[in-house]
Amino acid sequence: MSTSTWSHTQHTVQSILKKFRSDAGLTQLQLAERLGKPQSYVSKYESGERRLDVIEVREVVNAMDSSLIKFVNMLELELAKKEHIS
Repeated sequence: MSTSTWSHTQHTVQSILKKFRSDAGLTQLQLAERLGKPQSYVSKYESGERRLDVIEVREVVNAMDSSLIKFVNMLELELAKKEHIS
């Protein structure tokens, strides 16, 4: 996987996680409290300063009353759209 593809995919992951949080009506602080983490944890993965592994993504989306399946489905849909445009 090329660096640009990896960066594109990572940016898409960040965008979807932000959208999930926004759709859940949560601030970064509220989500962090649900996770038992500092607000900077949410800020860092949303800004791309920190990457999450799949176990962490599952914990994050579950804390937003969503699911890993919904997240992966949205990720695949968004990546397919962007690949089709390119």
